[in-house]
Amino acid sequence: MFSRRHPFLYFILVFSAIIAGTLIIMSMLFSIRAGRVDAGGEKVGIIEITGVIADSKAAIEDLKKFREDDSIKAIVLRINSPGGAVGPSQEIFREVRKTVTSKKVVASMGSIAASGGYYVAAGSDGIVANPGTITGSIGVIVGYTNFEEIFNKIGLVPVVIKSGAYKDMASPVREMTDDERKILQNFVNKIHDQFIRDVATGRSMVLTQVASFADGRIFSGEEAQSLGLIDRLGNLEDAVEWAGRMAGIKGKITSVYAREKKFSLLEYIMDSSVEDLANRIIYPCLQGGFIYRPNGAQDLPVFTTKP
Repeated sequence: MFSRRHPFLYFILVFSAIIAGTLIIMSMLFSIRAGRVDAGGEKVGIIEITGVIADSKAAIEDLKKFREDDSIKAIVLRINSPGGAVGPSQEIFREVRKTVTSKKVVASMGSIAASGGYYVAAGSDGIVANPGTITGSIGVIVGYTNFEEIFNKIGLVPVVIKSGAYKDMASPVREMTDDERKILQNFVNKIHDQFIRDVATGRSMVLTQVASFADGRIFSGEEAQSLGLIDRLGNLEDAVEWAGRMAGIKGKITSVYAREKKFSLLEYIMDSSVEDLANRIIYPCLQGGFIYRPNGAQDLPVFTTKP
């Protein structure tokens, strides 16, 4: 009766019900697929370290989780990072060094694993990179912008009350003194020495050998291999295979991600739109160079790299 009186509204309700049902079924199917782990085979755990390294909590939790899981025979660190803050990079490195005492750990470098990204990789049993991977950049940088001239032009006068002579060191509203520059340079040198020492330890290299190219320069994967900074050229699958064989796996190897992302149809649609926008507009505009330092972090000591 309703369909006869309101045929158009009836059509809309039926069509909406069909669309809703289809979306629910697709979402369920994709959710099952996204969370599925291939049956059979011994497992190699994959931990992703992506973007600027500003916090170590997730990576440390994942390393500890896989280290204590008897079903995980080896671990691969998939690194796509230009670097990051000193502390988190060192914390992850330390956790990697703890892990290699009980399980094999292989680092797999993606498009970039430089500075802090390389620091983390150096703690593993072996490193795999692509021929064109950007890596190296063993160095430390502290930087800030001086706005003194701008303040003078617009008539702003900074007022600072401090408890010690060096409390406002590297202030952006005045020139740095010679003593302050010496203090900061000494600080950077000490952090740099720590970086070199840990790389030498992780890679079983002589300190002077690492120091000879630890001047902040970047290398391709091929160059890094010739210097002993990485072990093999290959992709993620090669790294998983190597890690599994080092761990004694004879048959099929199954990859398990530490943080499996649940599939969301809405997120998929949105991400696809954003990716398309990036591919068409944003990325072409950035082809002239890379920006590796996060905004607002100019006054923080970071392991970073510039092209």
